[in-house]
Order: sequence, then C-alpha cells, then structure tokens
Amino acid sequence: MAVEFETIKSEEIKFGRNSFIEVARKVAKPEDGEANEFVNISRGFYLPDGTKRFSRRKNISLPNDKDVLDKVAEFLKSV
Repeated sequence: MAVEFETIKSEEIKFGRNSFIEVARKVAKPEDGEANEFVNISRGFYLPDGTKRFSRRKNISLPNDKDVLDKVAEFLKSV
C-alpha cells in the first residue's frame, strides 16, 4: 500500500554551522484509507553546495491533537 505525504506548512530553525530543525505540518494520504494529519520535527544539515539533507532516524511525528501539542510546547519551554 502506497502512502503519499503532503507538506501543508513548514519552517526551518537554523543552528550551528550547517544544521537545522524543520517543523512541519503534514498529511499522510494512503491509497485506500483516511488521510492522517500530523506534526513532524526533523533534524537536518546543509551540504557544501547548500543542498538540504535530513539526518536518518532523527525525527519525531506528533499527533495533530491540540492538547498533546500544547503539552509538548509547554515542556520544551520549561527545560
């Protein structure tokens, strides 16, 4: 079963010499199922030519649930 991913909105936060974190709202659209919206946080880096690459296994997907997202945001602000 193939799944198509669509990015609704994303923003990059640059840090260090050539690293970034991308926070994105995405939708997973399976061929034969219900679309699922989620928030994805990925860490990446820039190659010398400016091309973006994402680090393998350095991402997290959060459910599109206001209470969960609010709690994660509050926790991040407190650490």
